[in-house]
Amino acid sequence: RLHRVERETSAASGRCRHSALRHGQSTYNLQKLCNDDPRKPVKLTPLGEMQAVNAAEALRGERLVKIYSSPLPRAVQTAEVVNASLQLPFETHPALADIRSGFDGRPVVDYLAAISHDPLHAKVNGGESILEQFKRVSGFLDDLYSGGATNLLLVAHEETMRVFKAWAEELNAEEVIGLAFANCQPYVFEKQ
Repeated sequence: RLHRVERETSAASGRCRHSALRHGQSTYNLQKLCNDDPRKPVKLTPLGEMQAVNAAEALRGERLVKIYSSPLPRAVQTAEVVNASLQLPFETHPALADIRSGFDGRPVVDYLAAISHDPLHAKVNGGESILEQFKRVSGFLDDLYSGGATNLLLVAHEETMRVFKAWAEELNAEEVIGLAFANCQPYVFEKQ
């Protein structure tokens, strides 16, 4: 089942429409650890693989033309499982990577505590702030939009999904911080 953010649109009418997935459940999700290093082989769990298979089935009726994925292994693996069914052109893009938390391999709760004094602006251990990540992802979406791209599948991460929603609905970062997105639940984001 797809969760729609706005009504259906098309590039021909000056609008765009993209489907998006948060990656399937990963080993680090189970351990509640941060991961933003694409060199670490953080893979899907068996449940995560099944979630990706189910997502492919849910997306079958969409008119998708290409898949873009975060370069992190859990997102790439999700995109590959989905694409085994959809058979679309596939490309990774660094703009879709998870937030560079500065806490790779460390507990998510420790990262959240470290930025709690200023969640939007705080940067720790050489990482990026939520606003910097927001700007990175929004820039990628703006480029797709200005180029007339539509009907793409974007496979990314929960923090990145928040940016997709904010971009499509013209919300600011404060309005989507902490918003939850389920693993491998297809969402449709549309923008006029």
